[in-house]
Amino acid sequence: MTLKIETRSGVCGIGDATLNGRELAVAAYLEQHVVPNLIGRDAGRIEDTWQFLYRGAYWRRGPVTMTAIAAVDVALWDILGKMAGLPLYRLLGGRSREGVLVYGHANGRDIEEASAEVGRYLSMGYRAVRAQCGVPGVKKPYGVSRLKDAYEPAESELPLETEWSTPAYLDIAPKLFERLRADHGRALELLHDAHHRLTPVEAARLARDLEPYRLFWLEDATPADNPDGFELIRRHSVTPLAVGEVFNSIWDCKRLIEGRLIDFIRSTIVHAGGITHVRRIADFAAMHQVRTGFHGATDLSPVTMGAALHFDTWVPNFGIQEYMRHSQQTDEVFPHDYLFRDGRLYCGESPGHGVTLDEKLAERFPYSPKQLPVARLEDGSMWDW
Repeated sequence: MTLKIETRSGVCGIGDATLNGRELAVAAYLEQHVVPNLIGRDAGRIEDTWQFLYRGAYWRRGPVTMTAIAAVDVALWDILGKMAGLPLYRLLGGRSREGVLVYGHANGRDIEEASAEVGRYLSMGYRAVRAQCGVPGVKKPYGVSRLKDAYEPAESELPLETEWSTPAYLDIAPKLFERLRADHGRALELLHDAHHRLTPVEAARLARDLEPYRLFWLEDATPADNPDGFELIRRHSVTPLAVGEVFNSIWDCKRLIEGRLIDFIRSTIVHAGGITHVRRIADFAAMHQVRTGFHGATDLSPVTMGAALHFDTWVPNFGIQEYMRHSQQTDEVFPHDYLFRDGRLYCGESPGHGVTLDEKLAERFPYSPKQLPVARLEDGSMWDW
């Protein structure tokens, strides 16, 4: 879902409004509630526009609202960069680093295949890899796909129902990382995503069991609806924790950050209100020695990746950036000037965020609705996906 804003003088900016599985809800919010309020406004008043769309709405926050606001915000920053003739990172305050450390996704049906995939990512130049493997007895575990580069879990028009076994997962996960350290050494940064599947005490057990293998982070160890769950994990383990890709406001992460219950905040520019709001989250996190670790899955368009890389290049408390490679078709529809080299992504010097849209080519790929799966336990109970 892409929003294009054009000024009277003909300067265009684009923003990402993709909310996986709920794209049309954002489209309706933009068309019916946001866009009519943009006509005739000063495109340079980015802060005032953000405040109008956020504080001027009685029904605040939520993923649909904040994704729509983010699309407007990123498009306006893109316009400002083009009007100033400057890349976005310069508008934010200039470079804090040359390149942005990124991690890729290695997965396999079993431990051996997952280890081979980690080796493949190392051969491609990655310095950090998220590793997932199949779980015995589970037909379709999270994070394991036949698509090795452009992985997209939303596969069907109605949600696919999958099965989950926490005991089997808790048994296999430490064995995976024991093998990865044996095969690939200690220098490689390893990450893992539990994807909200664990209770706080189960998450604490896994975090403790993974300590010998020095993970860069354990992601989404337990649902963050109740921040106190992370306090229990902290009492039992020093494995670094990351969370927040589903957050859409600073209020979602306030308790986690100020209580130092996490080490990395993963809120995304597209789902957390754009650059204007995520900058506030990052500054608040810096006060508590929490670093950024933006979500970067293929359900975010290259527009978000471009904006995120400029933000990552500037933000002082940067940690790491997720980098799931888009398909060739997506990259062709969204020409961009960022590039990957030696384990890092480098934003370009084009004015704005450096990503454009080939509208003619995009017409060849009509909207096809896809939804994320859901998970059930072995007894049929609904579980967290």
